[in-house]
Amino acid sequence: MRVCLSCSFSLGSQLVKMSRKFFVGGNWKMNGDKKSIEEIVKFLTCGPLDPNVEVVVGVPAIYLEYTKSKLPGNVAASAQNAYKEPKGAFTGEISPCQIKDVGVNWVILGHSERRNVFGESDELVADKVGHALEVGLFVIACIGEKLEEREAGKTEEVVFRQIEAISKKVCDWSKVVVAYEPVWAIGTGKTATPQQAQEVHCKLRNWFKTKLGDCAAQKIRIIYGGSVTGENSKDLAKEKDIDGFLVGGASLKPEFVDIVNSNKQTC
Repeated sequence: MRVCLSCSFSLGSQLVKMSRKFFVGGNWKMNGDKKSIEEIVKFLTCGPLDPNVEVVVGVPAIYLEYTKSKLPGNVAASAQNAYKEPKGAFTGEISPCQIKDVGVNWVILGHSERRNVFGESDELVADKVGHALEVGLFVIACIGEKLEEREAGKTEEVVFRQIEAISKKVCDWSKVVVAYEPVWAIGTGKTATPQQAQEVHCKLRNWFKTKLGDCAAQKIRIIYGGSVTGENSKDLAKEKDIDGFLVGGASLKPEFVDIVNSNKQTC
């Protein structure tokens, strides 16, 4: 019996990917009010959402408890940010303890807007990740390069530096989803091609393999964020090292359902 080696390799890669539960996060950013949240909850409830996908939506802090009370059981709420301390004189910040106290178990940390608009350093992001994990939250940890860094050939240097800082604060990677979000493709309408995104995801997984070993590296979920839409999500989802998405503007629209369902592939 003749065996097609390329088919066998493809099947093996697919099986490895299937061992990592597909993850789709929606980041609402500073958008929404009670009326629009009701509309979002309606299309999430109607779905239908692929039951094999973990779905989490990042909600403005002021609406976290309200949204959690409205979401269907197959969708979790997430905070969009948290500080590195449990309490104190930090006006305007929220702590992981407060997030837990309202029954929310996820937080997005290190998003490009936190880094590049609000000036958060690699070290601060790492400290925030470490504290959130200590408190018991699950973390979506974001990394990614700016356009000038990509054009200068510094993509690997930047993302490896960012993930290195975070890794020093992580003991259990099952509690962390890594989101690669090229800054040049966020809110610009530009999207990395599936091949460009896969290239960075593959290099990140190889970085984890070097640091943690192959077994651990194959379990870590690395998702893509950067102008993901219902139109491009299926092609992105086919790549073997892309384990889901962190979605911005499209998570406010019904097409988010299509993105959640984009991993339904036929052989």
